[in-house]
Amino acid sequence: MADNNQKKQDQKNQLNPYIRFSSIAIQMGVTIYLGSLLGAWLDTKFNSDNQLYYKIVTLFSVFIAMFAVIKQVLKISNDDKNDNK
Repeated sequence: MADNNQKKQDQKNQLNPYIRFSSIAIQMGVTIYLGSLLGAWLDTKFNSDNQLYYKIVTLFSVFIAMFAVIKQVLKISNDDKNDNK
């Protein structure tokens, strides 16, 4: 019985990083998408013909998404180092 529980735990540990990184990618995509929607809405609200708000807010959301990804990857890396000790 203990051997079976160990196998399930090993499978869970193998899938866990893939789930984490998949969720990070989805979070990044959603952040950039919502930023582009906000920029497009601001362009229509303020009658911007050259899509200035769209460009600025989308670029800002890319930076926010990259910051969040780096922060989460560093946390995962530190957690893995602590688990291996």
